Amino acid sequence: MTYSCFTIDIAGGIAHLRFSRPDKFNSFTPEFWRELPEAVTDISDNAKARVIVLSAEGKHFTAGMDISVFMQGALDGPPAQREVAAEATRYQIKALQATFSALENARQPVLCAVQGGAVGAGVDLVTACDCRYASQDAFFCVQETAIGMTADVGTFPRLAKVIPEGWARQMAYTAERIPAAKAKEIGLVNEVYESAEALLEGVMEIAGKIAAHSPLAVAGSKRLINYARDHTTADTLDYIALWNAGMLSPDDIKESYISKSEKRAADYADLKPLKKSL
Repeated sequence: MTYSCFTIDIAGGIAHLRFSRPDKFNSFTPEFWRELPEAVTDISDNAKARVIVLSAEGKHFTAGMDISVFMQGALDGPPAQREVAAEATRYQIKALQATFSALENARQPVLCAVQGGAVGAGVDLVTACDCRYASQDAFFCVQETAIGMTADVGTFPRLAKVIPEGWARQMAYTAERIPAAKAKEIGLVNEVYESAEALLEGVMEIAGKIAAHSPLAVAGSKRLINYARDHTTADTLDYIALWNAGMLSPDDIKESYISKSEKRAADYADLKPLKKSL
């Protein structure tokens, strides 16, 4: 399928989704908010890849929310009393939030490669990814405060769980740019690369390592890490026990040992496509 805001290539178990509006700094248009969850959910539900990589063409990863989202009324309430309009706006915002939640809910890990700026809604997006990587020229900015609004599509519930709370607060209150080196220091990104080219090469290498492992084990790890983030240790330990009781794969474990002894790549079963409800 063809999308207006990005391209998708799938090879070697890696789905590479690349933002393709560099002339507009890959800002998020109304079409983007519809297309991204559609594409990610398709990859996830139909087990089309074992890992997803997000990258971007041009100078910047993304300038965040495109002004057209506001101008076309995507965030406007209907002409009614203030409270009625506010109630409708809440649901419109929740629809935008669901776009990035699709990344978090995907069965596969999602890696993002950030060059240049990840501004405003770009921070919302990257915090919904499993792992973040940056080039030396990258920077991150919770821009919403500087334009008179509160970030609302994912930054706050996720950013403070990725980096120390004090830094999350400083980024939100000041709208300052956090350069790549500082982002790595505070844990926002895993690694910083010398150039955009080296960044993408490095991230694709990591994606390849993930794709070489048991898709079931990787999907389970993502699910359990997300669960652990949002629950107590006791609850998570119980859930892990339940998960492995039902989904531990003796075949995958056996294949791991046999392939190593035979000095070959392991051959694991892919996840099954999800059945559509009738």
